[in-house]
Amino acid sequence: MTAPVRIAALQTVSTPDVQRNLDSAGRLIAEAAAQGARLVALPEYFCLMGRRDSDKLAIAETPGDGPIQRFLASQAREHRVWVVGGTLPLRGPTPERVLNSCCVYAPDGTHAARYDKIHLFRFDNGRESYDEARVLDAGSEPVAVQAAALRVGLSVCYDLRFPELYRALCRPPCDLLTMPSAFTYTTGRAHWELLLRARAVENQCYVLAPAQGGTHENGRRTWGHSMIVDPWGEVLGVRSEGEGVVIADVDPARIAAVRQQLPALSHRRL
Repeated sequence: MTAPVRIAALQTVSTPDVQRNLDSAGRLIAEAAAQGARLVALPEYFCLMGRRDSDKLAIAETPGDGPIQRFLASQAREHRVWVVGGTLPLRGPTPERVLNSCCVYAPDGTHAARYDKIHLFRFDNGRESYDEARVLDAGSEPVAVQAAALRVGLSVCYDLRFPELYRALCRPPCDLLTMPSAFTYTTGRAHWELLLRARAVENQCYVLAPAQGGTHENGRRTWGHSMIVDPWGEVLGVRSEGEGVVIADVDPARIAAVRQQLPALSHRRL
């Protein structure tokens, strides 16, 4: 039986200043590694929470190189951990638009996977209004990566509301699903924990959900509550607001026991 793997969800309150955000991320990665984490995950937009949607365009990088990508690779290499790098803006095929991309780095610093966010958030309740499609192009392909002993399915924030993505990722089944996020306070308070626990239960695997959590310099308030959930839907750790680290272990024996006792994955017909 494979030994448990310690994982960490890193919570940030990112600013419009990229270097400050990278400094914060570096502190959190070091803290998680010091606590024995072998895989760490940053939130969506960990590198920039801009004052305008278009601010992403100014820091967009070419896939494969750029200061943010080099930072993530160097952190993985320095601390000998797998890094799920939240998201950063990468240039795509459309001028004046970017992809919201999650890049994964192995402990030797090599680039292991990239997922471009498929589902783009839009919300308007009369007081708050968001529309990611103003500057983002959507991705199109589900991506899972083998991170040492763990099969890890990648997703980002609003993807959490689309269970068909996770069904696609879980063929074959994943051990861990990651959801770097920047949920709004309004939507997070209503649905965040509910959706995370549902994705864990229906796919019978662990969920790692690092989030933005607090009031940002641009005035936006994010829900936070970075969380790790086990395959039975039990919350193993959570941080409500503010910068910090949530630690838990992925236990293959726990996954096997849940799937043996309730073999729902083998009962799928669609």
